[in-house]
Amino acid sequence: MAFLRDKIEELGANLTSSERKVASVVLADYPFAGLQTIQELAKLTSVSAPSITRFVSKLGCNGYQEFQRRLIGELKESHRSPVDLKLTENPAQEGRFLADYADRITTMMQDMAAGISQPQFDAVCSMIGDPSRNIFLIGGRMSDSLATLLSMHLRQIRGRIYHLPSNPEIWPDYVLRMRKQDVFVIFDFRRYQTSLTELARIVAEKRQAQIVTVTDRWWTPASRHAAHVLAVSTENGTAWDSHVSAMTLVEAIIVKVSEQDWDATRKRIGQWDGARLAVPSNSQEEPDGKG
Repeated sequence: MAFLRDKIEELGANLTSSERKVASVVLADYPFAGLQTIQELAKLTSVSAPSITRFVSKLGCNGYQEFQRRLIGELKESHRSPVDLKLTENPAQEGRFLADYADRITTMMQDMAAGISQPQFDAVCSMIGDPSRNIFLIGGRMSDSLATLLSMHLRQIRGRIYHLPSNPEIWPDYVLRMRKQDVFVIFDFRRYQTSLTELARIVAEKRQAQIVTVTDRWWTPASRHAAHVLAVSTENGTAWDSHVSAMTLVEAIIVKVSEQDWDATRKRIGQWDGARLAVPSNSQEEPDGKG
């Protein structure tokens, strides 16, 4: 599926100054800014309606209505459930389900690697590895497992790692710790969690921390407030979206961050292991089994 967002970014320097104004506003609140009437968008951008019509024409749309229809189509895709996806799935070949599924996952990971530029990946890893920054993490109902994986490994690499709990009533305690230079990593995938978008807004407006969203190709609405958006492929032709690409990205971040200052990482791991609780073996337990 071709995204209008990608086409806008691709056109870039080929847009006129007026068209760049429109592009900037549309991308800043994508796709919602483009769902306004053409008169509202013209007023917001101080660009004439005819200029907006020429802009959408360059995107390959036959008028503003088609432009909006395509945006609405993208928005609908971002909210599809497994029940919806089952209707359009591409079944695995009979007798080789596992091998076929592995092939699909391989393609997804290749798409992920191609879709995230090396400079952007390096910039995010540099921020996360910077010991002067606090790192905060959270995920959605299912994707919080990714935040857990990343936070557990980062804690062994460096200090000042904070994984927000699922209870929103506790979030203010973490928000109030955030500083402008700190990093807030949010995992959120389609059927996005509204509370995470609101949390991102509060952090961006009141604490101005650097937000990084890890999301799918449709982008969580929380990405409106992000300094970096790492979008990965989640579709595999079945009724169930996959987080394998996101997990691969997380593991790559872990390795990259650990190697930015390996001496510090090695020291931290040694201290971490030295502070672990020693769990006694069965032979060391009391005869009656009591501790």
